[in-house]
Amino acid sequence: MHRTDAPEAPEAPSAPSSKHTRRRFLLGGAAVLGLAATGTSAWALNRFVVDHTEISDVAAYEAANSSVQAATQAAATSVEVTDSSYSSSNTSITIDQVTTGSGSDTVTYYVADVTVADATTIRSAFANNEYGTNITAKPTQIASEHDAILAINGDYYGFRSDGILIRNGVVYRDAGVREGIAFYLDGHAEVYDETSTDAQTLLDSGVWNTCSFGPALIKDGQVLSGIDSVEVDTNVGNHSIQGEQPRTAFGLIGDNHYAFVVVDGRNEGYSRGVTMTELAQIMAGLGCQVAYNLDGGGSSALYFNGAIINQPSNGGERATSDIFYIAKGS
Repeated sequence: MHRTDAPEAPEAPSAPSSKHTRRRFLLGGAAVLGLAATGTSAWALNRFVVDHTEISDVAAYEAANSSVQAATQAAATSVEVTDSSYSSSNTSITIDQVTTGSGSDTVTYYVADVTVADATTIRSAFANNEYGTNITAKPTQIASEHDAILAINGDYYGFRSDGILIRNGVVYRDAGVREGIAFYLDGHAEVYDETSTDAQTLLDSGVWNTCSFGPALIKDGQVLSGIDSVEVDTNVGNHSIQGEQPRTAFGLIGDNHYAFVVVDGRNEGYSRGVTMTELAQIMAGLGCQVAYNLDGGGSSALYFNGAIINQPSNGGERATSDIFYIAKGS
């Protein structure tokens, strides 16, 4: 699972690992502040800390509202799992650890090369089976609750209240503001301008999942220029997208052929992290025709067969709002 011949996220604020932790924090904070939190401090607590659940049972909601009927492909047979691969009659996953450079210039990243028979095999899951803002759980928890064999962290949708959000054929948010990526039922993907369309139009055209984060890294097989200067969520001063950082990216090599990539960072001698252009070059080297940057920093996590296999920069996995995953038996 190790090779060294390959070519050479923004990070949302840390979130406690469960809503119970957040509630204890708020109770303690109230005592310290004497219930005097007003103005900016009250707004910040409400916006970035307090859970706001809009849908309390996502599984039931999707079952009732998905635009796509349950997959009709044949049940998977001949399932085999190794330390670095998963295969069945419907799905193939191969994981490589790649190391380039040396000393302080060392970069280590993980590539999951994924081929599926049906695009709906790649699914989204929300923390705690709830939809809203500031609802988080560790990726291993979300993945295990959905019996995942493979998962990566998503776009941390719950940190923001804008963007177009379609997951598993269901519209959750329709407030286009940035460049997004759409994954279609026929197995292709497109980078698109959220402000030039709407969620229902995308759904009607066969979109299965969207991400709203960015920037887009590759379009029509070409590395995009200017991506090192892009800022995400500038309204809250989140500039950590620049420079050499841990990263997560999602790319399309060909129809129903995907690359999930997690780059470790902030660990000199093991992995310094990469710039956005370097991340795009990695994706291009894998043959991606389309690629998109997801949440990064301490959130970057690649899960396989029960465990996080990369080395998150926080020293351990960090809670997030969502993952993309493939279930066992797919």
